[in-house]
Amino acid sequence: MAQSDRSHPPPQPAYQAAPGSILNADRSFYDSVAKAERIPTDSFTLPIRSGRAWQVPAGHIVRISTPDGPQVGDLNIWNLHNPRERFWAARTRQLHASHVSTYDRLWSCLPYLRPIVTIIGDSLADYGVDQYGGRCHDLLGTRCDPYVNKMLTGDSYDFHCHSNLIRAVVPFGLTEFDVHDVLNVFQVTGLNAEGKYFMEASPAKKGDFIEFFAEQPVLMALSTCPGGDLSTWGWGEGGAGEEGEKKSMLECCRPLKVEVFRLEDASVLKGWKEPEVPQYRGSHGMNVPVGEQQGCRS
Repeated sequence: MAQSDRSHPPPQPAYQAAPGSILNADRSFYDSVAKAERIPTDSFTLPIRSGRAWQVPAGHIVRISTPDGPQVGDLNIWNLHNPRERFWAARTRQLHASHVSTYDRLWSCLPYLRPIVTIIGDSLADYGVDQYGGRCHDLLGTRCDPYVNKMLTGDSYDFHCHSNLIRAVVPFGLTEFDVHDVLNVFQVTGLNAEGKYFMEASPAKKGDFIEFFAEQPVLMALSTCPGGDLSTWGWGEGGAGEEGEKKSMLECCRPLKVEVFRLEDASVLKGWKEPEVPQYRGSHGMNVPVGEQQGCRS
């Protein structure tokens, strides 16, 4: 087994930025947004093992909370007017961390690459790193899905997060191909000594929350994971469990609440504007003729 060379300092993060960089959120600004008076514009409670999508104007706040106790949620986000621009979990993981919290931003995919939302509140921010190396609000894993379930168990089950998200976005003209890797809110995960992914029971309590500031107009979709709080987990339907089982997955399932707010005083957003896409020229270094007058010859 390879051993680390303790004579050298540990490697530095691959992506670092100076103060003022778009990677580093203006904490004073987002603190003022988080503390500002707000007016509710939408609110609903998402039942267990279901999904729902909703629209959020730029400059609004979204709160996802646990009204009845711990429950994991799988979150997707798209630009409201251009669903090709969507949340990019892998790049967010590289730019920030494997697990995100207050002041971290969720980034959109190429060729857009800009903040899609910024986290401005997290009641579990102090969870830190537990004894197993687990952290909260996971970007390491992705949504559970019926294809892996079928592969591992031979069973068909239609209420995994992937399926819940598909049903949620169909009314908005999207399809299965638009559903993408997620932010697992309230979920604790990590990598063990062998580098294998593990999950722990959610530490959320009744009333815990995470809040997002919409950096652009977005469509968000959320699934209440069929694994509930993940205190009991196993691939399969996970409904009633076998007789004598200590706890079934269904018993671990609880609703999630979603609230959307606009700021009462719009002046709080003075100076803020929707982030721009990087001004890369495109073409990727290629000089491709587009017709006869541009040098194309038969």
